[in-house]
Amino acid sequence: MDHAAFAESARAGAAAWDAGAGLPAEVVRSVADAGFLAADLPVEHGGRGWSATEVGELCASLGGVCSALRALVTVQGMVAATVLRWGDRGQRATWLPALAGGDRLAAFAATETGAGTDLSAVDTEISATPGGLRVRGRKVWVTFGQSADAFLVLARSGGGLRTALVEADRPGVTVEPVTGQLGMRAARIANVRFDDVTIPAANAIAPPGYGLSHVAGTALDHGRFTVAWGCVGIAESCLDHTATHVGTRTQGGARLADHDAVRALLGRCLAEARAARAVCAHAAALRERGEPAAIAETVLAKYTASRAATAVSEHAVRLHGSAGIAPDSTVGRLHRDAVVMRIIEGPDEVAERHLGDHALRRRR
Repeated sequence: MDHAAFAESARAGAAAWDAGAGLPAEVVRSVADAGFLAADLPVEHGGRGWSATEVGELCASLGGVCSALRALVTVQGMVAATVLRWGDRGQRATWLPALAGGDRLAAFAATETGAGTDLSAVDTEISATPGGLRVRGRKVWVTFGQSADAFLVLARSGGGLRTALVEADRPGVTVEPVTGQLGMRAARIANVRFDDVTIPAANAIAPPGYGLSHVAGTALDHGRFTVAWGCVGIAESCLDHTATHVGTRTQGGARLADHDAVRALLGRCLAEARAARAVCAHAAALRERGEPAAIAETVLAKYTASRAATAVSEHAVRLHGSAGIAPDSTVGRLHRDAVVMRIIEGPDEVAERHLGDHALRRRR
C-alpha cells in the first residue's frame, strides 16, 4: 500500500484517536509494517533508501489525516538520523534495523521546564558511574514518550552537552502521560523522569560537547523537515474539506461558494497551500543534493508551511461555521494541531532570526 492509500485508510479512526487514549499500538505496527518508519535510512540498515522528497510526501499524506501519524514518523526518523550520522558501527548495527522495522520505538527527550527554545540550558545530567553512565533529570513534552522503548536524551556532562540512548525499561525511568493538551492529542506525549538511571557507556552517541550542535542539531533538522511537510498536508487537507463544504452548503437558497467573499478566501487558502508545498519541495531538492543551504532552507520551509497550515485551517474553521467547532470537526482538529506546529522544532521568532542571518549571508 502506498502512503496516500495508507493515509486514506487511517482517516476514519483519526478523530477517535484524538479524542481517546492516542494512537493504538496496532496502528503503530501497521505504519512499521508498511515500511514508513525511518524510510530514508539506507537499505543496508533496514530502511527503504527513500529520498527527502519521498519522505516529505509521506509526511504530507499522513499530516493531512492525523498529525500523530506524522509525528510517529518524525520522532522515529529523528533518532534514526542521529544514530546513522553520529553512532558508531556497533550502534548502527544494533539500533537502525530495529528502528526501521518498528521493533523499537524511539523518542527524542530534549525539552525541559527551563530549557525549551534554548536547549543549551538543560539541567539533566549524564555522568560516569561504575559499570557505565548515570542519567539524572526530567524531560517534558516528549512526543510518543508513552510508547517509546528508548529515549535519545540530551543532557549536561563534564565535557559539555552530550546525548545517550536510555531504554525505557531500565530502573529509574518513570513515564508520566500528558493528556488534554491543545493539539497532537493522539501522539502519546509524556513527561519522563530519569532517577539515577544506569546505562552502558556504549549507549552514548558521540563524545561530550557534540550533544547540541551535532547530535541534537541533526535530530532537529530532520524534525523540522518532516513537520514542514506535515503542515503542507494540513493546509491541503483543510483546503479540500473547505472547498467541498462551501460547494455543497446552501444558505438562503444559494451555495456558500456563490459568494464572492467566500471564493476569495478560498483562493487565498489555495495560494498559501501551494506556496508552502513549493518551499518544502525546494528544501527537499537541496537536501538531496547535499547543499549547505539546505539547513536554512529547511527552517524556511517549516516556518512557511506551519504559518500556512495555521492560516488555512483557521479559515477552514470559519467557513465551516458551527460545524467547524464541533467536537468531531476534522478542520477543527487539524487547526489545533497546526497551532502546535508553530511552536515545536523552533517557534516563529527563533526561525525569523535564523532566516534573517541566512538572508544576510546570501547578500554577502
